[in-house]
Amino acid sequence: MGKTLSVRVCRRVAAIVAVVVAVAVPVAGQSSADRPKASSSSTVPRTADGHPDLQGVWFFGTLTPLQRPDNLAGRTHLTDEEIATIEERAGNRKETFGLFPDDSHYSFDKRTSLVVDPSDGKVPPMTPAGQKRQDIRSAARRAVENPEDLPIYERCIVGFNAGPPIIPGGYNQHILLVQTRDYLLMNVEMDHEARIIPLDGRPHLPSQLREWNGSSRARWEGDTLVVTSTNFKSTGTGTLMLDGNLARTGIGWSPDENLTLTERFTRLDNDRMYYEFTINDPTVWTKPWTARLPMTRTDKSLYEYACHEGNHDFGFILSGARNLEKDAAAKTGSPGNPR
Repeated sequence: MGKTLSVRVCRRVAAIVAVVVAVAVPVAGQSSADRPKASSSSTVPRTADGHPDLQGVWFFGTLTPLQRPDNLAGRTHLTDEEIATIEERAGNRKETFGLFPDDSHYSFDKRTSLVVDPSDGKVPPMTPAGQKRQDIRSAARRAVENPEDLPIYERCIVGFNAGPPIIPGGYNQHILLVQTRDYLLMNVEMDHEARIIPLDGRPHLPSQLREWNGSSRARWEGDTLVVTSTNFKSTGTGTLMLDGNLARTGIGWSPDENLTLTERFTRLDNDRMYYEFTINDPTVWTKPWTARLPMTRTDKSLYEYACHEGNHDFGFILSGARNLEKDAAAKTGSPGNPR
């Protein structure tokens, strides 16, 4: 934990072990009966006010893919034999060494995808407007004329798996939760990104105030902690952190200011918890979708992560792009980019 790797190494590793998380809210066909429920036994620790105690360090790495593979269409779960084969194959890859702290590489629920809604385990299509935004964002990244054209995880503003929502993949896949009566603190290992979320019923920020992590407010629904986030910052070309998270799963995404994100934490017993998220962004996605990520408790400590190499890379990335432009200008006789 806490290692600083180059942006390029991050990409290679995450492309191999990309996975994503999510939760279920009653949208697009998933009923409340489908949601996981906390155990009523004494195996779920509770705080003085009677709510489940979510505190501690939780590991959210997994080999479960975000979307269900085509060869597993119609199947929601894997057999133990299939999981053993997947783990053996992953364990033999040098790129996965050290990414998982123990032998629990696969989700304890054995699902074929983290997406639980729609029921086919696939992320729904984008709207035409959403696809256009993503195309603009992709073109800006290829041009790389300015630092702002790069995703904010490459600019070390947020971690690529820090969320919201939290999406596993690559490395540094731990989260520290600190809980009081009035607040929940979520500290994600990647970039030590900390969110302090009120539980006291206060309203969201005014609509004109927008933040990278949005305006988050939490409440209890029985034994499940529900976090609703709005007021996300959008820069027109979609440099929201979610763009980077989903890009690592093969899905580009340029969210906008209409995003509402719902996250759910349900502790199952002493060592297991479900983290779920539902994405509702009607101008980007044709319908809401939900994913569910198993988390396991660990006694390991969370150390500070420092992101520097992405910043140092900027000079090389931008100068490389300028050199390519000069070469192209020399061949065509045009003046090229003056920057």
